[in-house]
Amino acid sequence: MKLKDILKGIEILTATADLEMEIHGVSYDSRTTRSGDLFVAMPGFAADGHTFIGKAVAAGAAAVLCERLPEEAVPCVQVADARRSLAVLGANFFHHPAQSMTMIGVTGTNGKTTTTYLLKAVLEQAAGAKVGLIGTNQNMIGNEILPTERTTPESFELQKLFARMRDAGCTHVVMEVSSHALTLDRVWGVPYAVGIFTNLTQDHLDFHKTMEAYCDAKALLFRNCGIGVVNADDVWTARLLKDAACTPFFYAERAEADLRAEEISLAADHVAFTAVTKEARVPVRVNIPGGFMVYNTLDVLGAALALGIPLEQSAAVLARVPHVKGRVEVVPTPGKDYTILIDYAHSPDGMVNVLSTVKGFAGGRTIALFGCGGDRDKTKRPKMGRVAAELADFAVVTTDNPRTEKPADIIADILPGFAGSDTPYVVVEDRIEAIHWAMDHAQKGDVIVLCGKGHETYQEINHVKHHMDEREIVADYLKNGN
Repeated sequence: MKLKDILKGIEILTATADLEMEIHGVSYDSRTTRSGDLFVAMPGFAADGHTFIGKAVAAGAAAVLCERLPEEAVPCVQVADARRSLAVLGANFFHHPAQSMTMIGVTGTNGKTTTTYLLKAVLEQAAGAKVGLIGTNQNMIGNEILPTERTTPESFELQKLFARMRDAGCTHVVMEVSSHALTLDRVWGVPYAVGIFTNLTQDHLDFHKTMEAYCDAKALLFRNCGIGVVNADDVWTARLLKDAACTPFFYAERAEADLRAEEISLAADHVAFTAVTKEARVPVRVNIPGGFMVYNTLDVLGAALALGIPLEQSAAVLARVPHVKGRVEVVPTPGKDYTILIDYAHSPDGMVNVLSTVKGFAGGRTIALFGCGGDRDKTKRPKMGRVAAELADFAVVTTDNPRTEKPADIIADILPGFAGSDTPYVVVEDRIEAIHWAMDHAQKGDVIVLCGKGHETYQEINHVKHHMDEREIVADYLKNGN
């Protein structure tokens, strides 16, 4: 593709490169740069792409797109914003794949993954759509599963994935849109037909610093979607919609809304309620427990309505949908009189949701096993300890993904949350040993909740991901007669 075609729609400040030259590929990491590539030098938090221009040129880059003119003698194109430019040129390079599909973006602190899976099922079974899914657990093209490294890929990789979905015949794409992705312009220019807002609670303040900035990042989605399906009960919704350009569609349990849940019933294995609009009252049941699932179902029903699918059809699909991996997931414990659940709860609100749900049906004690991620918001650590102290009957404090921090230091930040509480707890630093400890000390009717890892099958330590699947840990321990 000619350079001028790749750069279509991008404001060029200066250019020494021949815009008629042929570009064979695009890279933004000098380690993957190949001969004939356009290398995009982006400022970053850990590293500045401009410092790697020399390596990219040595690897054969034909031209460089940058914000600062390089010292190296290389054909270059200078722009004001390299990140946004990467998003635009990615769409150009893959011939605007998102424009040929119906795009649905889901943002919020909790519930994004569950929402995307439920909505994918509704679109496929009620509308006959072929759906691409992008999210925390995995990416999917129809039933084909693709691995994923982050919730929302970098913009060029995202456009490449869109193209793959388009070429496979996808009609719709349902994707989680993280606050990082919105802030860093990974989804810049993506035309969303529907944007969904689940909720906003404390998370990622290591990156955003304040809840207001975190909310404002989420709000960017609603400046670039046709219909915004939003939680009217959430205290941040008014700020979220302050500068929105979309048509809002509200859902709620308590507030006045376009779609409401009434006659709510919570059970150990499902939630049920009546979905109410001005035109209809439809009974709804989803076979995933927890009061939070009412909201995760309302947003799906609202998005489906925005896409022309009647409530009755959506409800019929939701009644058949199985559990989502890593979300209140039951781990088999044959022959044991206790239960083990895996849940991705890694924030104070996430722990409140899952522990409150378990307290509602546990025949014995609710045991919370949890840690906190390293190199992330430290202020939520004692808050998660406090949630465990208030809602669990026993807690096992351990590691999550320590990354580059010492596990003992992270645990030390958690423990003040137990101050003044009589909830008993133990500290077992090694997570595998902690799971074994919890299983050894479980009593009849207890429910052990393994919080934080969810769908993840690794533990990240010093930039290395070590295989660790909690399902396997439980199964292996039982297999060895424990």
